[in-house]
This record gives sequence, structure tokens and C-alpha cells, in this order.
Amino acid sequence: MTKHAYIPRTTNYTLNPGDELNDLRMSDQVRPLYDHVRKFIRDTVEPMSIEFAKAGEGKQDRWSFTPKQLEVLEVAKNKAKKEGLWNFFLPDDETGQGLKNLDYAYIASELGKSPLASETMNCSAPDTGNMEVLERVGTKEQKEKWLKPLMNGEIRSAYVMTEPNVASSDAKNISTTAKLVGDEWVINGEKYYISGVGDPRCKILIVMVKTNPDAAPSKQQSQILVPRDTPGVEVLGPMYVFGQDHAPRGHMHMRFNNVRVPKENILLGEGRGFEISQLRLGPGRIHHCMRTIGKAEKALDLMVQRGLTREAFGKKIAHLGGNMQIIAQARCEIEAMRLMVLKAAKAMDVLGNKEARVWVSMVKAMVPERACKIIDQSIQMHGATGISHWTPLAEMYQDVRHLRFADGPDEVHWMVVGRHELSMA
Repeated sequence: MTKHAYIPRTTNYTLNPGDELNDLRMSDQVRPLYDHVRKFIRDTVEPMSIEFAKAGEGKQDRWSFTPKQLEVLEVAKNKAKKEGLWNFFLPDDETGQGLKNLDYAYIASELGKSPLASETMNCSAPDTGNMEVLERVGTKEQKEKWLKPLMNGEIRSAYVMTEPNVASSDAKNISTTAKLVGDEWVINGEKYYISGVGDPRCKILIVMVKTNPDAAPSKQQSQILVPRDTPGVEVLGPMYVFGQDHAPRGHMHMRFNNVRVPKENILLGEGRGFEISQLRLGPGRIHHCMRTIGKAEKALDLMVQRGLTREAFGKKIAHLGGNMQIIAQARCEIEAMRLMVLKAAKAMDVLGNKEARVWVSMVKAMVPERACKIIDQSIQMHGATGISHWTPLAEMYQDVRHLRFADGPDEVHWMVVGRHELSMA
């Protein structure tokens, strides 16, 4: 039998102790900010969240906030702003904290543990991604009109891409059209699962459209700013996620009926929609992943607490069956996810968003899937209470499960990683 020598491939994943990508420590100068965020969530956000929920009880219109809710939220936001806990997400920028992606990743993990933490500190999706787009590619006029109030936390925004009639996981399939007629773009098409449009504070939309069907496939798409109150912008109703409409923010089904906006509302230029998407989605995916790890951590905390405070068949639940191993494996999974996301964030800092795409795809595919499993196991250990409104677990599961479609389905990200691996053969 002929023996063949094994020749290892040269890949960029080889463990190198001197590689900058393997230094995943938070910078010393950001540590006080991180500690401040944790304290603020504990002392201000959590108590405010309880008051916010009570203030919304019994309201007549599901698609609104009560004046008391907005008042409670604004008090917390103003306190955060006064304490310098505001706009963390913009890396290396004068308009935000100027954090590295790696540093923000640590903070985002803490934000994910409390539903209102991100909004209280003006770090909520989809506003973060939309603000980053406007900051990077917006004109002076676009920044003054839309970025400034977003950065001040005065309005909300939405990103309008997904369509019901095409496989829009491949963005080249986007069919909503924008045609230049004189000095105006005329937009027609249908979109769905557009998060945040139900929020009465949503004032601006970034809409992915097809502007030139005759161009190269990657140059046919553009992104255009559309004020929410523009004539022809029609909200057909909410899309449900596991039977929930997530009012008042919601995920809306929309139609654009001859919507006219000025020519200058285009972002960056015609045919540069894909370029903007890569700018926007890389950091956004990292933020989602770190917040998701925060949710998994919270689910494990609840699992342990439940396991040690309930008894069945003469034992603590934590000691029944395979529950001890389930708890141990959840801890291992969280630590593995955390290290992977930190490395993806570091790759963005060192290599840039484009070159770090494979790292981002790894965590975007891996983290929601594994976090879903941990939340599901926590639900199981809670028994029927786990699927009730008495714990946050059911809502957490819905949120994390939907992330396996948001910013692209798992399969697309696995394809990116696999294609990259094969390219090094």
C-alpha cells in the first residue's frame, strides 16, 4: 500500500501565541466604563424596567407608549447621558465613546441581560447600525437631519430590507424598485419583518431597493432614506413571531406605493447598497451575538437558581437525571461562545470589517443556535413555569430563535465559512 505524507494546509486559524488576534483582553482604559455600565444596569435600569412595565398596564392602544412610560424611560436616559453612558457602539469615533469592537463586545454582553439597558444608553438595534451608516457615509445634510436626533435619542429608526415574495437571504433578489424621475426617487415594492416601524417614535427608514436591474448583480442595489411619514409608505400590519406581535415596536409588513423622496436621499451613491450592507451588518452582528451571550448567561443563572430551590423525588432538581451535566455544558458553551465572539470583534479591529467577515459569520451562525439550546434547557428545568409569563425565558427564546434569520439565516453564514475553508485547500 502506498503511503502518503500528510501535509497540513496553511490556514489563518493556526494558533500563534504572538498573533494580535489572540489578545482578547479589554483595554485598561475601558474597564472603568464597563464597571460603570454594570452598576448602572443594576441600580437604575432594572428598577426602572419594573416601573416601565407597570406604567404600561391597561393601556388602550397596544401600538403606543403611555406618557408615564416615556417619562420613566426619559429620566433613565437623561441620567445615562449625564453619567457619560451614551452611544458606545461607534468604534474609533468622536461622536461616540470611540471604543474598539472588542471593548464594546464586553459591554454589549452586559446590555443583553436587561431588555431596556440598550435603549436606556442609546445602543439599541436597529438604530446602532443605522447611525453607523449615517455617520460613515451620510452627507452633512443627512447627518444634521437624521443622525443628530438619533444620536441624541430623540427618535427611532428602521432598516427596511427583507421581502416576502423572494428569497431575500440573497440580497441580489431584492425586487423593490426605485426609479429616478426628475429630481425624485419613486419607490414601489413590498417588505416584511421590518423591526421597529410600529414604534411611534420611528421617524426615518433606510430602504434597500433595486435602482439598476441592468448593472452587474452586486451593483443593482442602493439604499435610500425615506421619512416614515412620506405619502405612500403603508403599514399593512404586524408580522407575528411565535404568535407575538411585539407591540408597540413590532415587525411590520409594509408596502411602498409610488413613494417619492428627493434625489439626494440616496446613501453613498447609486449601486452601492451591498457596500453599505457590509459596513452595517458586520458590527451589528457582533452586537447581537454579545447581547445574546448575555441572555444565555441570564438563562443559566435562572437554571441554577431553579435547580437549587426546587426538590423532586427527594433531591434538588439540579441533582436529578442529567441536570448537573446540562448545567456544566451550558457554562462551557457560554465560555466558548464568548471567546469566539471576542475574537471576531478583535478581527474587525485588526483586519477591518471586510477581512473579518468569515469570523463574523462563524459567530452569527453559532451563537444564536447554542444560546437557544441553553434557554430551552432552562425552560425545561423550570417546568410549566418556564413557558409562562412568570419568567423572561419564553420571550428570550423567541428573541434568540428569530436571530437565526435576522441579518441572514444560519445557512448563509455557514456557507461563507465553508467557502472560505475550501478556498485554502
